[in-house]
Amino acid sequence: MARYDRILLKLSGEVLAGGAAFGISSERVNALAAEIAEVASTGVQIGLVVGGGNFFRGVAAAAKNMDRVTADHMGMLSTVINALALQDALEKAGRPTRVMTAIEMHEVAEPYIRRRAIRHLEKGRIVIFAAGTSNPYFSTDTAAALRALEIHAQVIAKATRVNGVYDKDPMLYSDAVQYREVSYLEVLSKALRVMDASAVAMCRDNKLPILVFNLNIYGNIMRIVMGEPVGTIITEPQPIEAIAT
Repeated sequence: MARYDRILLKLSGEVLAGGAAFGISSERVNALAAEIAEVASTGVQIGLVVGGGNFFRGVAAAAKNMDRVTADHMGMLSTVINALALQDALEKAGRPTRVMTAIEMHEVAEPYIRRRAIRHLEKGRIVIFAAGTSNPYFSTDTAAALRALEIHAQVIAKATRVNGVYDKDPMLYSDAVQYREVSYLEVLSKALRVMDASAVAMCRDNKLPILVFNLNIYGNIMRIVMGEPVGTIITEPQPIEAIAT
């Protein structure tokens, strides 16, 4: 039996590029869609937020001297491209999927309407939230936290290339130590760089757990929804009850 009924899965855009530095790998997208579809087949309701780094970082040099608002809008549009690619792969895997965008583009996707998104989830459709929050200066991490709270997700599953949250970058330091559980405050005070500080603070203020896991290990998404110990959970520490003397 699944531990979670509804989750928000946060993916980076780079995941969709596979081993390439730019663009979309159809092989990687199809494999990821198959894994997500398998989880959805258990009845777990899945919302998705995907970044746009596989496109926007590829043109970052050109955008370096742009106005920040213009550059952020370019980044939002790149998330829509990724969302459509995921939708196509998920529907080929047999799962009905809807893309909802914070920036209206009716010919391409539905506009984001909270109640409609929840209804899609209740009907068993995977919902991909694209175009961030539609506001510049906000990352897709913050968009993921916002959408997760709006749809009443029980957890944010944050996909990474490592096994969880470490005391220092495990890609650079072989002696990095992984946390199994860490508080929001520790993440912020130690600058552990799991998600944007604004996203972590939003989750802290609303007591929404964040589970950081390795997407490169097949089956981890299923293990998460089934409640198996995977990755690192970021949550509020349980209060220690006073012991009567």
